Amino acid sequence: MSGEIHTSGDYIKHHLQNLTFGQKADGDWGIAATAHEAKEMGFWALNLDTLGVSILLGVLFFYFFHKVAKNVSSGKPTAAQNFVEWCCEFINTSVRGSFSGKNDMVAPLALTIFAWIFLMNFMDLIAVDFIPMIATALGIPFMKIVPTTDPNATFGMALSVFAIVLYFSFKVKGVKGFLGELTLQPFGKWGMPVNLFLEGVTLISKPISLALRLFGNMYAGEMIFILIALMYGAGWLMAGFAGLLQLGWAIFHILIITLQAFIFMTLTIVYIDMAHQEHH
Repeated sequence: MSGEIHTSGDYIKHHLQNLTFGQKADGDWGIAATAHEAKEMGFWALNLDTLGVSILLGVLFFYFFHKVAKNVSSGKPTAAQNFVEWCCEFINTSVRGSFSGKNDMVAPLALTIFAWIFLMNFMDLIAVDFIPMIATALGIPFMKIVPTTDPNATFGMALSVFAIVLYFSFKVKGVKGFLGELTLQPFGKWGMPVNLFLEGVTLISKPISLALRLFGNMYAGEMIFILIALMYGAGWLMAGFAGLLQLGWAIFHILIITLQAFIFMTLTIVYIDMAHQEHH
């Protein structure tokens, strides 16, 4: 992979490092050549691989659905149209089961979240060395292609959902109603400090749980693929065993990547539904 990779630890660190752009210690802006240099760039550094892959997948998703919608036919539908209609029906069923209010934005948002996160998770099924080897040959030091193994991506999506939840909370309940929920539920005005603490923790835990659940599961899955890849260099017997493990884990991981996208989408719907409910 690289002249700097000499041990299993170096191999793992290399695969877990993002392609980071930011301000270096000497004041110049550029791409980090080492993990230590990326760490020194601090909070405002950009993970170019996470941004690039996630944006590309988002554009592909919108392009595919838009193209199918433009060419929709009431006669004999194409396989692509059947697939898109199945996706929309699946999302509508999920929304009807979790959202009790009326909001035309919820279903499109749910579809976007599910499809986009699924595509980002699906990148985990590409062989862990394939894209990094191509990147290394092109002179690119690092390349992580699974955006959901980057907490910056998962927290970005979770905070966006949190902002939407707050928006509808204020819109539906008003400032007085929203603050009343935080301070008067569940123990009334005499338990205001306890209410504020409990409701505040509940509110803040929503984006944190969304982000960490997705990140943790995908990071663990990627780590297992990396560890399996290390076994290929331990002789033909271990390589054969690694092949079986890789196949088995990839098949099981299809369930994981789908489930994580579904959980993120479902919790988003539930949180928005809670924002539409008024407590009296």
